[in-house]
Amino acid sequence: MNGAAKGAIVGGVFLAMVGGTAYGVYALVGDAGDGSPAGGGTASGASPAAKGSGPVTEKEAAATAKAFLAAWAAGDAATAAGLTNNTQAAQTAVADYRAAAMVSRAVITPAAAEGASVPFKVEAEVGREGTSKPLVYDSRLTVVRAAETGRPLVDWQPSVIHPQLQSGEKLRAGTPAAPPVKAVDRNGKELTAEQYPSLRPVLDSLRKTYGEKTGGTPGVELWIEPAAQDAPKRSLLTLVEGKPGEIRTVLDAGVQAAAEKAVAQHPEASVVAVQPSTGDILAVANHRRDGFNAAMQGRRAPGSTMKIVTAAMLLEKGLVAADRPADCPQSVSWDGKVFHNLNGFSLKGQPFSTSFAKSCNTAFIGLIDEVHDYGALPRVAKEAFGIGLDWKTGIPSQDGSVPVTSGPAAAAEYIGQGAVLMNPLNVASITATARTGVFRQPVLVKASLDGRALAAAPRSLAPGVSAQLVRMMKQAAGPGGTAAGAMSSVGGSDKGAKTGSAEVDGAAAPDSWFTGFRGDVAAAAMVEGGGHGGDTAGPIVATVLNAS
Repeated sequence: MNGAAKGAIVGGVFLAMVGGTAYGVYALVGDAGDGSPAGGGTASGASPAAKGSGPVTEKEAAATAKAFLAAWAAGDAATAAGLTNNTQAAQTAVADYRAAAMVSRAVITPAAAEGASVPFKVEAEVGREGTSKPLVYDSRLTVVRAAETGRPLVDWQPSVIHPQLQSGEKLRAGTPAAPPVKAVDRNGKELTAEQYPSLRPVLDSLRKTYGEKTGGTPGVELWIEPAAQDAPKRSLLTLVEGKPGEIRTVLDAGVQAAAEKAVAQHPEASVVAVQPSTGDILAVANHRRDGFNAAMQGRRAPGSTMKIVTAAMLLEKGLVAADRPADCPQSVSWDGKVFHNLNGFSLKGQPFSTSFAKSCNTAFIGLIDEVHDYGALPRVAKEAFGIGLDWKTGIPSQDGSVPVTSGPAAAAEYIGQGAVLMNPLNVASITATARTGVFRQPVLVKASLDGRALAAAPRSLAPGVSAQLVRMMKQAAGPGGTAAGAMSSVGGSDKGAKTGSAEVDGAAAPDSWFTGFRGDVAAAAMVEGGGHGGDTAGPIVATVLNAS
């Protein structure tokens, strides 16, 4: 080899120089035995696989992956796309990898096939204007059999190109519109994604919202362009540093560190901590495969943590009192649907506070006849707890939903099932409101920074209701309460909690919910598929409360 074709074999990939640009061409070796190219040679010479039937074999998966990765590494978008089951999307993505993401070289090394799945490693360089930076990551592809032709083909997903790419997203490089920001906590300590990994989507959102308002200047970066226009870009690599502008948040670095550590113990876990006296968000953390800020943007049934709101509604109507006996039978029926307590337990002659502490479903649903108003619970949720009032936290967030329903769905809402949708931010705010009697819209960034109008609830909780809610939450966190185990590690006596488990259609286990307070901190956590609230979400909340 000489001249423009001169290159070297590196890690099973041939690095060629053509037109001054280096790129990786996968050397299809290993099966031929004598070192000659197998499977038809390089990417442009790869032969389509013969028609087959039945499940894809490991040999077919390995051969198809080799040919596809060879074409991708060579920048041969047409050949690569022809080896997938979505030629249009794959051809655009592979072509953009070099043209729009500015990848000047890619070395792609597959591992052994695992059934129809093939892991691989990408060692690339991203460059512009004489500056280049390495980009190294692992990804995976799956090979499927085409229904019509029987050929094994790569099942095209954006994550093949980069594991963080989701549907409709693209890799892009250049100078982004929003300059970088240096986010600091309430005490001026810098908050970085390296030290607080789950803050990455929060920091990306802060940059999108405030980057142009903080006086910074953009550099050159590689980022993930989101599918939705209102979603923030997610920076992957900085080629040329910009000048960040500073933005002060109300987060607390110490509480945030504890939250990061707590959610890392469980997959698909999220937690938020709020200061009841101000509404300041002290911590927000997620441990999720998809990188989604479920702590602030999730929408899932909150289970029995919703009983805080239902109890407030029943207390305001005078149908219950914390120290007044309340019926708690094994089951109740409403409009043809039967509702049970966990393991069919019942309570006789016990006050309503005990039904709350032990999370008796029937004590709540059994009073729906006496409420006589399907809109009562949604009204209290909105008017006193601020649910659904268009919160403006400083970054994108969902403010919960308790719609007006009827029949069994209305009864299910009393215990946080049915059409009720919440996230840990909403539930932490509910606990904060119960703690003080007054809704204060949670904020991540003070409204004074940009003059945005915060949501304001039409009224406070009725007199005496907040005190009874606090008393019942303290009982739930004490001996015999469902939250006792998790809260036993939380120091001090001024503490309370509520557990929740939410059934999800098709899920093997319910979502685990837990909310609690200690002093002037309220926190809520959710673990998808985590089971009982006290078992998984509870320790997360306890860790966060102990750090405050």
